[in-house]
Amino acid sequence: MSRMQAFATNLGHRMMLPAQRLLSRVTMGIESGIERFGIFYILMGYLLGRAMILQDLAPFATAYFIVVYFLRKDKVLLTAMALMMGAASHSTSHAVMIFISLALSFTILRIQERRFKRELNQAPFIVLASLLISRMAYTYLANEMTLYSAIMNVVEAILAMVLTLIFVQSLPFLTSRKYHHELKTDEIVCLVILLASVMTGTIGWTIEGVSVQSTLAKYLVLTLAFVGGGMIGATVGVITGVIISLADVRMVEQISLLAFAGLLSGLLKEGKRGGAALGMILGSSIFILYVGDKQSIITSSIETLVAVGMFLLTPSFFLANISRFIPGTEENAKSQYEYMKKVRDVTVGKIMKFSAIFQELSDAFTQVSTQTKKEEEQEAIDMNEFMARVTERSCQTCWKKDKCWSEYQAEDTVHTLGELVYQLDAYGEIDISRIEDSDYHSMCVNKDKLEKVIYEEYGAIQETLFMQKQVKDSRRLVADQLSGVSKVMRNFANELQREGIDLSLQEQQILGALENIGLSVQKVNILSLEEGKVDIEITQPVCDGHMQCESIVAPMLTSIVGENITVKSKECDISGDGTCTVILGSEKNFAVASYGTGVAKDGRLVSGDCFMTMELGSGKYIMAISDGMGNGDRAHMESTSTLQLLKELLEAGLDESLAIKSVNTVLSLRSPDEIFATVDLAIVDQYSGHTKFIKTGSNPSFIKRGREVFTVTANNLPIGIIEDIEVDVVTEQMKPGDILIMVSDGLLEAPAQIENKEMWFKRIISELKTEDPEEISDILLERVIRSKFGEIDDDMTILVARMDQFVPRWGTFPIPGMEPIQRPKRVS
Repeated sequence: MSRMQAFATNLGHRMMLPAQRLLSRVTMGIESGIERFGIFYILMGYLLGRAMILQDLAPFATAYFIVVYFLRKDKVLLTAMALMMGAASHSTSHAVMIFISLALSFTILRIQERRFKRELNQAPFIVLASLLISRMAYTYLANEMTLYSAIMNVVEAILAMVLTLIFVQSLPFLTSRKYHHELKTDEIVCLVILLASVMTGTIGWTIEGVSVQSTLAKYLVLTLAFVGGGMIGATVGVITGVIISLADVRMVEQISLLAFAGLLSGLLKEGKRGGAALGMILGSSIFILYVGDKQSIITSSIETLVAVGMFLLTPSFFLANISRFIPGTEENAKSQYEYMKKVRDVTVGKIMKFSAIFQELSDAFTQVSTQTKKEEEQEAIDMNEFMARVTERSCQTCWKKDKCWSEYQAEDTVHTLGELVYQLDAYGEIDISRIEDSDYHSMCVNKDKLEKVIYEEYGAIQETLFMQKQVKDSRRLVADQLSGVSKVMRNFANELQREGIDLSLQEQQILGALENIGLSVQKVNILSLEEGKVDIEITQPVCDGHMQCESIVAPMLTSIVGENITVKSKECDISGDGTCTVILGSEKNFAVASYGTGVAKDGRLVSGDCFMTMELGSGKYIMAISDGMGNGDRAHMESTSTLQLLKELLEAGLDESLAIKSVNTVLSLRSPDEIFATVDLAIVDQYSGHTKFIKTGSNPSFIKRGREVFTVTANNLPIGIIEDIEVDVVTEQMKPGDILIMVSDGLLEAPAQIENKEMWFKRIISELKTEDPEEISDILLERVIRSKFGEIDDDMTILVARMDQFVPRWGTFPIPGMEPIQRPKRVS
């Protein structure tokens, strides 16, 4: 049976696919036909050519003609013909006036284009001038010039100028297929004015006694009320009623009728099309029963029913397309979401491309900086060239050259030169007494010049080698930095992709849970549900200081999300709309309380040690101690700059191992002198308690858990000694109540009379009775100084941190029937 159902379903899909393709092609063909033949412009031009207000004023035709001239010049001829046809269908005199105004406006446009650049902001003034001149001329030639007619001509010209601004705003929405942004309030008003102006061209048209204008007006109000709600419906009703009443003063009651009917239709839109249609019927019936007679009641009822029938037959995709441009609708929100998703995808793609470029550059620098066998052979050849340069400068002019470099003596001479170079390389100087070959003393008659040349050439080659080392280290630094930047950009792109996850189902789940417990919530917006990075925005009415967001909302979210949720921030607008916007997010499971202190050698003011503590935005807590080489200002400068650079690299998002390597390369490149610094780094994940320790030449750290004390060690050289170091990372799981103690070498090396200093320090830690980081720091520092009878032989620094378990202010409570929220999978 299931196979038959599957076969039938598959067959149905296959049969529907050609029909859907055919419908799509027909729709596209109709749209292209309307666009190609200008049917839309012809229809609007014909109706606007007929349209008149206050019985004598026709400001629509000229304004529409000039706007089309600026926006779609290829449709000007069709528009002009349609306007003339519409005017001629009204009366001959009206057609003559329209022809004169169009001809004059076209002449002004052509003259203006020859002298100046065509700009749209000139259109209203061209309309004002052309319509005023043409109307005054026609009135004068017809011997109808009076003060009243002159005033009405001025009013008509001003109205045409205003309509030009309105048409400029609204016409692109109806004619352009690339219109994507949502309509603003003023744009909606302009669009309704345009549509109502077009409908005035149908005045006098009736079908079996039913007014076409009234029917179209009710259909427009009903459609926009269903799409935009009660406010849009009432606004459209008022604007449409005003324009219709200007066209026919006998229909002034349409203002109130359409406004009330539009309001009811919008309020009942939750009942789908039937509810909106019922609102239009009720609004029209109630009002017309109050002010109308028997005949008008029957006529209005028929018009309303026809408008409702047209609305019910309107395709759903047409209403959905309109809804995309109305703010506040679901279709508009979906359209905006799709647009933002496209922008986000394009941004992610570009960031990924840049990340790949940086990674390729890093790989290129890495390949260049890697030493190959050919480079090693080249170094050997350079050594031979070094020997050749020494021989050229010292032996070339010596009278014993032929004897020393003869076939039988050349090997011994090369061996002797190699011995001299070895002594200079190993001991820093040439000591003749160390040379085992006694022939050198008797054979070489130019020892002083030879040794001087060796010193000079050796110094030159050392400088060359140092510069080559600097170049290699620079390439390695650039490669590491490019790789780090590539990783940071890739992580940022992944974060953007994770924001593109649709969380509407989870938002509805949270909204339903809040409403079930009696809270009034207007909106729930989930920005992230990633573990440890939950970010939820809730909009609700002001609670008058009852703290519902902290006492009810946060504990409820903790229960259904599965991790501690707390209020991050809230903004309450008491005097405005009376709403509160609350931001809730993940709360860290661990709170770190830290304290650091230290003393300088011999009680000086400046210590060579430096420490820092900081909290990164990703829930990581950083603790670090750096000990510069030696003491005093120089050591303090090195340790401070080391930690400052390390801090900036970690804040930029670089991996801790890469950050340590980058700092090491910078120190090695800074000076040819031997400069190094130790770094003791601890990175605490406040969500999980996992702590990473990176120690480069630093002392062990100590973890006190009750009476037990654990030691954390790692085997890494101090940074700055060699150009390439391998960073050993040690990971420990911290627990609530643990105390982490980090010290510089001054504390462990202080008691000289104690052999096992590490065990002695652990015993002191285990005997501590307090858990306050400040008290622990002071006690340990004092014990070490007292063990040396008050002498401070080296800089001493101590950093203590206590891990505290997060305790929520309000307890959580279960919600019957509410299942935990399902976290979405990451978008790869």
